[in-house]
Amino acid sequence: MANPTSSTQVPFVHKFDFSYGICDQLTPYVQRIIANNPGPFTYTGSGTYIITAPLNQVETQGEGKQGEPVGPCAIIDPGPNDIPHINALHDATKERGVSHILITHTHSDHCGGARALSELCGAPIYGFGPHPVEDKMDDAPALDEGADYGFVPDILITDGEIIKGDGFSIEVVATPGHISNHLCFSLLNEKILFTGDHIMGWATTVILPPDGSMSDYFDSLDKLLKRDEHLYLPTHGAPINNPHRFTRAIKAHRHMRDGQIIARLNKGPHTIKEIVNVLYADIDKRLHTAAALNVYAHLIRLCTINTVRCKDPEPALGSLYFIAK
Repeated sequence: MANPTSSTQVPFVHKFDFSYGICDQLTPYVQRIIANNPGPFTYTGSGTYIITAPLNQVETQGEGKQGEPVGPCAIIDPGPNDIPHINALHDATKERGVSHILITHTHSDHCGGARALSELCGAPIYGFGPHPVEDKMDDAPALDEGADYGFVPDILITDGEIIKGDGFSIEVVATPGHISNHLCFSLLNEKILFTGDHIMGWATTVILPPDGSMSDYFDSLDKLLKRDEHLYLPTHGAPINNPHRFTRAIKAHRHMRDGQIIARLNKGPHTIKEIVNVLYADIDKRLHTAAALNVYAHLIRLCTINTVRCKDPEPALGSLYFIAK
C-alpha cells in the first residue's frame, strides 16, 4: 500500500513493461505475474513472484533444457482473491508444483488469494501470523482492498529463519513499520530482496497507526541498509536497482516530512487535518486520508522522542499537537 503523495526527490520508476496475467522471467530464478487490480495505492497491481531454481541447481530429476526452471517453486504474495490471477499462477506452476506460499503481510492485495491458491496447488502458506488488529474498529482506515482479517498461515515464520526449497534458499527478514507483521524475503542465491510494501518502486509507503509505526519503519530501513542485496523487487511497481541509494533517499524523504511538520507546529498548535491541508494542498483530496495517516505516524514518533506534544493523553487522529517546550 503506497503513498501517492511522495516526493519526486526519490528516484521512483513510474513506467515498466508488463502485461496482466503474463509470466515474465526477471532473473534466472525469478518470474513475475501482475494481478489486474490497479488502484491509487496498488499502482499497476499486485506483483506475484515465482521462485524456481534453474535446472542445473535442482536436485530432482526432470526434463527440460539447461537453465530451464523445472523444480517445485515458492510463490511470494499471491495477491488478491482474484480468480483470473490465481488461475494464471496455477497455470504457470502446475507442471513443476509449488512447495511454499510466502506472505509479506496481511493486507488483502498481498494475501487475499493465498488460501485459494493453496487449495489449487496443495502448498502450505507461510507468514508471521494473523492480522495484528482483530477489531476493524480499532484498525487504520482501509485503503484500497484493506486488511484480510481472516488470514491464518499454515506455518509461522520469524526473522532470520531460512526457508529451503529445491535448489534455492530464502531468508526471512522482519521489517515492521507499514504494519507490525511485515516481512521481506531475501533470495540468497541471487541476493534479491522481495520488499512487499516496505520499499516501493513508485511511491513511498503509507504507515498505518495504530499498528504501523514510523519509529519501527526507520529501524527497518536501517536494517536493510546493513544488508547486501543488489536488487529489490516490491509487490507493487518496477524493480529497484541500486537499492541502498534508493533506501537512503526514502529515509531522507521521511526526515524531510518531520521537518515540514515541525515547521508548521512552530507557527502554533495544529491538528493533523490542518497540517495535511497545507503540506498536501496540491494533491487530490481523496488521497488526504492516506496523507493524514502518514502525518499521524510522524507525530506519534515525534511525541515519543519529546520533540512534539499532544493535548490529549495519547496521540490521536483528532488531537491538537504543538512543539514541546
